[in-house]
Amino acid sequence: MSNNSLETRLATCLLLMRLGIGLVFFMWTLDKFVNPDHAVRVFSHFYMIPFLTENGAYIVGALQALVVGAFLAGYLKTWSYGAVFLLHAVSTLTPMANYLNPWDKVNLLFFAAWPMLAAAWTLWWLRDYDTLFSLDARTPADAATA
Repeated sequence: MSNNSLETRLATCLLLMRLGIGLVFFMWTLDKFVNPDHAVRVFSHFYMIPFLTENGAYIVGALQALVVGAFLAGYLKTWSYGAVFLLHAVSTLTPMANYLNPWDKVNLLFFAAWPMLAAAWTLWWLRDYDTLFSLDARTPADAATA
């Protein structure tokens, strides 16, 4: 297998990871506009932020839309991929009580956050290889000479 083939395969896998993670974040962002009351309840229950209003949910959604747009476009990868990883890390770690009782209600679904967190970290770590359909499509060789 040639090195070019390996880089092409890696870039394809990273693009698919970016699209998969981006889809989840897009839906979470859209939820803040379609169902802002849900965002208010989530922020109150999981993040201990009881003062978020529906208008606040719209603002959070707009800021999140900017990050998700940059992420999906492969733009400002160090920043946007890092932001997505950190946002997902917070949302993965805050419901810790749900992990301690996985068989209660729908708590088992919370475990799906861990593979996505690993994928978000991997995408950030290998961001220079994520070159397909990326606005910041520098190759690793370009990054080394910059």
